[in-house]
Amino acid sequence: MKKVGIIGGSGFIGSYITKTFLENDYQVKVSATDITREDKYQHLMNLKNAENLYISELEITDKEQLEDFVSDCDYVIHGGTPFILDFQDAERELFEPTINGTINFLEVINKTPGIEKVVLIASVAGWNTNFPMPANGRDFYDTFDETHARFTSKDSHPYAQAKFIANQVVEQFIKNNPRLSYEISTVSPVMVMGKALSNREDSTSGGLQFLIKNKIAPDDFIQFLYDNDVPFAIVDVADVAQATFKVTTTKGLHGKDYLLSSETFKVSDVHLMLNHQEPKEKAQIVYKSDLAKNDLRMQFRTVKETLNNYNN
Repeated sequence: MKKVGIIGGSGFIGSYITKTFLENDYQVKVSATDITREDKYQHLMNLKNAENLYISELEITDKEQLEDFVSDCDYVIHGGTPFILDFQDAERELFEPTINGTINFLEVINKTPGIEKVVLIASVAGWNTNFPMPANGRDFYDTFDETHARFTSKDSHPYAQAKFIANQVVEQFIKNNPRLSYEISTVSPVMVMGKALSNREDSTSGGLQFLIKNKIAPDDFIQFLYDNDVPFAIVDVADVAQATFKVTTTKGLHGKDYLLSSETFKVSDVHLMLNHQEPKEKAQIVYKSDLAKNDLRMQFRTVKETLNNYNN
């Protein structure tokens, strides 16, 4: 039985990844920053095949803990970087854990024998730090895929900038190490929505869905979305997990970075669908996922189905 280590495996996306691997008869090791906080991962204990689940304490910036965590894994998935929009100290809360955490992770992986595959859960921000706004010089409905140039701006949100830099770190590492004994692949989802597997209230994705459903604007950024009726590219959390599973277990994908996206709707239509009403406009395809459809045979749920699941 193969073992996969999932850093961030009890979070919004990570829980679905953990569920997918357990259902496919893998041993799964999930990280916990504080193993005494059982409320953070207790929901995983109710999953099918949970007898093959192991919880291991890990602080991603601690190299010794990281070495111990990955030492007996065949596959390692890193989805443990923070998704924080409302912050006090960008350097401490976003840049350091995201960038330095990625550097430490790659250094440890590179000296750990037996690992076959590494998958990083990145973000559309690795392609466009302006998201959900279009990349510089582009229109809201100009299509975007992996053949387009990556775009970043110092005016973008620090979360997006940190994810972009971390992605560059990974790309440079692959270039500098052309003869790795394992593969590295990346998945870059757009806005991830859907129903959480846990009752945790610290999910930024879940929180954003709640805000849009109820038209609550706790800050200028959310108010800006409403005022400008910004189009959002959305992907289902379960589809992100399925794509991650396929990337992890499929050989020959070294160096690839997959955009994961379904449809794009304006915020006003997302609000309507979250309230079981029909959208006023038809779905648009902006961020294209043809590479994932071709390589991984992915079929993405409609946004309407995703948002309906959030309420069930």
